[in-house]
Amino acid sequence: MLLNHPEKCSGDVYLLVVVKSIIVQHDRREAIRQTWGREQESAGRGRGAVRTLFLLGKASKPEEQSHYQQLLAYEDRIYGDILQWDFLDSFFNLTLKEIHFLKWLDIYCPDVRFVFKGDDDVFVNPTNLLEFLADRRPQEDLFVGDVLHHARPIRRKDSKYYIPGILYNQNSYPPYAGGGGFLMAGGLAQRLHHSCDTLELYPIDDVFLGMCLEVLGVRPMAHEGFKTFGISRNRNSRMNKEPCFFRSMLVVHKLLPTELLAMWELVHGNLTCSRKLQVL
Repeated sequence: MLLNHPEKCSGDVYLLVVVKSIIVQHDRREAIRQTWGREQESAGRGRGAVRTLFLLGKASKPEEQSHYQQLLAYEDRIYGDILQWDFLDSFFNLTLKEIHFLKWLDIYCPDVRFVFKGDDDVFVNPTNLLEFLADRRPQEDLFVGDVLHHARPIRRKDSKYYIPGILYNQNSYPPYAGGGGFLMAGGLAQRLHHSCDTLELYPIDDVFLGMCLEVLGVRPMAHEGFKTFGISRNRNSRMNKEPCFFRSMLVVHKLLPTELLAMWELVHGNLTCSRKLQVL
């Protein structure tokens, strides 16, 4: 590890918010700190703290490494919320980030009640997350998100997600939650760490977690409030810009920092919605 913050798990931590990021996207981290990543000393109703961490590797271009590493070290001195490992940040290394975090959690944060893990370009509604968790127990096998069933490996060589048959020869993946954002119970996260150690690394991180869940015999739970492909899959749909929908969701992909800040202000301003959407 290059940067570590075990103190994040001192005391009673109810929810650990963990965000995948890369060095150059400091503007996304800043927007999250100002909005849904704000820490809380109490999650209410006698529950413990809400803490936030960002997960990073090293800059992928050699010429960027020294310069950006210094900037990152400065950012971490200010905020103290970055975990960084000594591997290159790349799409195919996201699985490395996953298993390093699960190992870190097992060592430094064994008593955390729940974990939210997401990307740095999502909108999260912490109030709705905490309301959803209110009647959940940390001991249960809770893994909830935007779940894909019977997804097939992509065999087109021009695709970012291309998987050759020699790497995975089955026709479909086990059920898995889209990596944009999901919630899991702390106890399950620890068991997940140990089950992942039994598998060969797979280059698509959310699929890999689905494989680890399958080893444990745990099925991820689908929830309408997790929209890791946007509220509407039609990118031009007005629904994707409508704050009343964002107010009722738990997680929505995908927003740039300026969009996130603007939507946060709208959702938490004097917003009047004609009807309340029930997704919890």
